[in-house]
Amino acid sequence: MTRPLPGAAGHRVLLVEDDPGDVFLVQELLAEVDPSVRVTVAESVRAVVERNLLPAADCVLLDLNLPGVSGLDGLREVLQADPSAAVCVLTGLDDEHLGIAAVGVGAQDYLVKNKADGAVLIRAIRYAVERRRAEASMVRLREEQLVAAESVRLERGLLPSLLLDGSSVHGRSFYRSGRTRAVIGGDFFDAVRSPSGTVHAIIGDVSGHGPDEAALGALLRVSWRALVLAGVDEPQILPNLQEVLVSERHERTLFTTVCTLRIDRTAEGRDRVLIRAAGHPPPVSLRPEPVSLRPRVGVPLGVLRDAKWEPEVLELPPGWALLLFTDGLIEGRGVRPDELLWQEGLVEVLGKERDTPMSELPGRLVEHVERINGGPLADDVAMLLLSDLAAEA
Repeated sequence: MTRPLPGAAGHRVLLVEDDPGDVFLVQELLAEVDPSVRVTVAESVRAVVERNLLPAADCVLLDLNLPGVSGLDGLREVLQADPSAAVCVLTGLDDEHLGIAAVGVGAQDYLVKNKADGAVLIRAIRYAVERRRAEASMVRLREEQLVAAESVRLERGLLPSLLLDGSSVHGRSFYRSGRTRAVIGGDFFDAVRSPSGTVHAIIGDVSGHGPDEAALGALLRVSWRALVLAGVDEPQILPNLQEVLVSERHERTLFTTVCTLRIDRTAEGRDRVLIRAAGHPPPVSLRPEPVSLRPRVGVPLGVLRDAKWEPEVLELPPGWALLLFTDGLIEGRGVRPDELLWQEGLVEVLGKERDTPMSELPGRLVEHVERINGGPLADDVAMLLLSDLAAEA
């Protein structure tokens, strides 16, 4: 059970006590010191559970000498029903040792009847609530630390170091999580120089959001890199990658959009690119002016087992630069009312940023798109910027 932290410590007290005289005494002592305290009374732990009284209580005052309950069993039942409950136990004069034992079991404090006045009661209640608040904060902090550590591990898989040394291609990458999540999502990218000297690149997006999708994205990226570095023929890479997806996905309806490039040099010394798109937005050529490429787009990976992804081969202009991106970049609000940005709007934005240095373009591009959107983008954004190394010199 997860309870919200109380706004004012100890203003809602649940008194579990079967003696009317003790009930009256506790109510009077509390009212004398702090009239704002609201006391709810239950005669047994069973009544507490059956009436679901724990979520509405900031603190529980629990008599350890309730009929039908032996020793600390009543405390254990309360904590079993709500492990986050702040409990102070009430003991008789001869049972102080039982109160000490109760703290060991999980109570925040113990009070001896007839020795506690209103000020002592209020102080114990507030102490119990604040201590439980501190414990809850520590638990949440630990959970956040674990999530952050998991995010770092996923980033190592999803956000790789590009392996382009020895090639004629310069690469830059960019990733930003969407506003709805602090943890990295299922977008992935990579670029490597194959053993033959050809440059291969990929960008992709696993459908859905969460750690499972992020882990699957990391697996697909690593599998793609392994296929390229193993020298697998380019036409067989996407079919092999689809087999990995189908065998490893945790839901049968899960699919992945990807766009792959193969960049090589012709005998005439010109660069050309072979593009395969599986349900993914096509790249944008940035030079000499921004223009969206129009490769044939097949179905995403994981949709049709016998799918084919036909290639499109284009000659690249001198000093070329290509931008690959995930759909989080283009699914925000567009420049026209009631329209998303989409590919056409992105090309317009890139035209306005044509004088921006390549090293600054990804970050500036996101800032520009967010201004149009009127705030942070909802989905993750990944970009891969590839360019002619000679033009970057």
